[in-house]
Amino acid sequence: MSMIRIEHLRKEYPNATPLEDVCVEINKGDVISVIGPSGTGKSTLLRCLNRLEDPTSGKIFVDGEEITDPKCKMNLVRRKMGMVFQSFNLFDNLTVVENIMSAPVHLLKMPKQQAHEEALTLLDRVGLRDKAENFPSELSGGQKQRVAIARAIAMKPEILLFDEPTSALDPTMVGEVLSVIRSLAEEGMTMMIVTHEMKFARDVSNRVFYMDDGGIYEDGTPEQIFEHPEKERTRRFIKRLKTLEFEIADAEPDYPALLRALEQFGKSAMLSAQALRRTILVFEEIVMQGVLPKLRETQNGFPIRVSIEHSDADGSIAVSAVYGGARFDPLTDGDSLSATIAKKLAKRTDFAFDGENRIIAVI
Repeated sequence: MSMIRIEHLRKEYPNATPLEDVCVEINKGDVISVIGPSGTGKSTLLRCLNRLEDPTSGKIFVDGEEITDPKCKMNLVRRKMGMVFQSFNLFDNLTVVENIMSAPVHLLKMPKQQAHEEALTLLDRVGLRDKAENFPSELSGGQKQRVAIARAIAMKPEILLFDEPTSALDPTMVGEVLSVIRSLAEEGMTMMIVTHEMKFARDVSNRVFYMDDGGIYEDGTPEQIFEHPEKERTRRFIKRLKTLEFEIADAEPDYPALLRALEQFGKSAMLSAQALRRTILVFEEIVMQGVLPKLRETQNGFPIRVSIEHSDADGSIAVSAVYGGARFDPLTDGDSLSATIAKKLAKRTDFAFDGENRIIAVI
């Protein structure tokens, strides 16, 4: 059953046209993750769906009603369609329970006692019953986002839209928000989720929209989009998710920044926590504890060109480094403890010297 139908949707701004010609149908119970490069209209599509943005042209139907018709009563349509923003948008002067009660009381004319009871039930559902009387300023980012989700579902919507719901969160808080969204998906809620959490997109969705070139460039199952994309731009985007390349230019690199890049790569490549830990350890032992001290000592051989690539075919991860200077194999000539750890973690290792040093460890 079609819940949303979009016909030739176009959105123009004075200096850009993020949506050129979007045509798609979304069925009841679909959980759709929307992915793609920045600036390709992902958030604009969601904002047009709930009319926070007015389309330049085209039509949008929600449950059979044309919401782009000037005569459409959008306040009634928005009762069917909740939205969760990346910036939470909670009322700072209201307690958590009052934030959730506000819309049902004022828009649905629900009795305050009933709204209060239902708000507490929703807080139980998102694991925050004990925070009912707190103010938003007293919550962590993950807790605020869970309250925002509870507030959205307090209106009993048929559709939920999520605009980068974890992008403003510390990595440690992402999981708690995604688990709430996952539970909603399991209950059959129709959802569209703009996200950069690719493992989550793959696990929770039944459809994935890859957006590029002014619209939905490719629409398919998670398996199709992430493993067998049919179109060139999708293939290039997915390949970038699977490969991380960077240079260590001098003897004192910004290690926290490197670690953040590795962790983000792990998310993008949909690595398990264990696989990511092994990858980081191999990188640390071979590059940071093996190659870097030698080049620091000789003041020669920089930059170190590092590549980390995840293979869908067999699940392997290849960590490689290319660097200059005299021949130096960190697994035979470097720190013995680091070499032992790296060899134990890797399925195989190879070293070659052809004017440059090249080492690869396959995990």
